Amino acid sequence: MFVGRDTAGHWLVQGCKGQLEGRFISQGAAWAFARSECRGVPGAIALAALHPLVPAISFAPLRADEITIAHGA
Repeated sequence: MFVGRDTAGHWLVQGCKGQLEGRFISQGAAWAFARSECRGVPGAIALAALHPLVPAISFAPLRADEITIAHGA
């Protein structure tokens, strides 16, 4: 699992096989999440990304033609 920033400066955690991605408000939050995800997975490690990460999920606002589904809390 990789911890690093994208070119916009967002902190990201990404699984090496694309199975996981998260965006965090701080470096500490990103590392805490990565460490917690590695627990319980034999051989899993968290590494600092050497290059900017490329988000698999867009953080851009929705376009006018896109629909959102409200989720209850």
